[in-house]
Amino acid sequence: MDGRSRFLVDGPGAVTVLIMGLAGGRVFLERGDVSDLARSVFGASRRVGGVERIRGGSKKGVYRLVFDDGFAAILYLWSDDENYWPAAVEDEGPFSHASGLRLFSAAHGLLEEVGVRVPRLYVADDSQSRFPADLALVEDVRGGTLERRLDDDPQGGTAILGKLARSLERMRQRTSPRIGKIAEVADGSVAQPDSCVAAVLDRALRDLDEAAARVGRIGEARAECVAVLEELAAAIEPRSSHGLIHGELGPDHVLVDDQDEPVLVDIEGTMFFDVEWEHVFLRIRFHEHYAHLHVDGLHERRMELYRLAQHLSLVAGPLRLLEGDFPDRDFMEGLVRHHTAATLALVPAERPRP
Repeated sequence: MDGRSRFLVDGPGAVTVLIMGLAGGRVFLERGDVSDLARSVFGASRRVGGVERIRGGSKKGVYRLVFDDGFAAILYLWSDDENYWPAAVEDEGPFSHASGLRLFSAAHGLLEEVGVRVPRLYVADDSQSRFPADLALVEDVRGGTLERRLDDDPQGGTAILGKLARSLERMRQRTSPRIGKIAEVADGSVAQPDSCVAAVLDRALRDLDEAAARVGRIGEARAECVAVLEELAAAIEPRSSHGLIHGELGPDHVLVDDQDEPVLVDIEGTMFFDVEWEHVFLRIRFHEHYAHLHVDGLHERRMELYRLAQHLSLVAGPLRLLEGDFPDRDFMEGLVRHHTAATLALVPAERPRP
């Protein structure tokens, strides 16, 4: 067992996590680290007064740069020190690791083109001449998250949900015969499966294997999970057209600007895919507020398959993060517990044996 190994053991009605030898030693930015970068972008008359690392990111560093004249900007930084995910073992097609300036830039450009609000881009640089990592400097959207707005001002938050629904409709209307992330569809750099359903089934079975190996209750129900996934997938016909989706759109990935417009962030995973995948995630994350985002005509069997697949992903994904030194461990452990229960609720306790 190496220094980052861990076990997950089911207890009565709970998941107990035993951590062993967490890795550490990450180095994060301070003011002096970004002064030259900021000067090259905004000029010598504007000086960095402070740097704040924004918590919550797992794939890239997100820093707020505050200047002495009150201006602020957000720095996205893609580097090993900022990425808490273990190295990808294999390509997952449309579900490959959604990180990097190339993916960000392609998604940013297309979302702007279809009329969806994203933070204004000041500079994107992969030359590593300004800084030893790929980076982007973007607008600091000051209105907080939609999640917080819905908590603090439900009536105002509902109005913003209506605007978000219109943004999602504009995305849905932009279609492609191919599936995959925007940059990969544009340049054909990554082979993609022909069917969203095939991609989801393949990923779900791998997530199930990971979860079953570490969570006892899922291990006990593994055969039943496989049967449900395969039965649902077998009855779904492939499509020839796919909509534009964010892929992981929770209320924490929507900021609010000073005009109460929703602003999408964490956009690297934006892709062409079945819109049902987006709506399953929206339903999971927005809870009762999802009613304001629902659209008619969604394929219910796809929704059933994608719901089970996403719950499995939200068990396996946090388990991978817990292998390393991701700081918000209580939150990730809570996700494992919640989505373990949600997974098992979708699988019958016993199925007829042939």
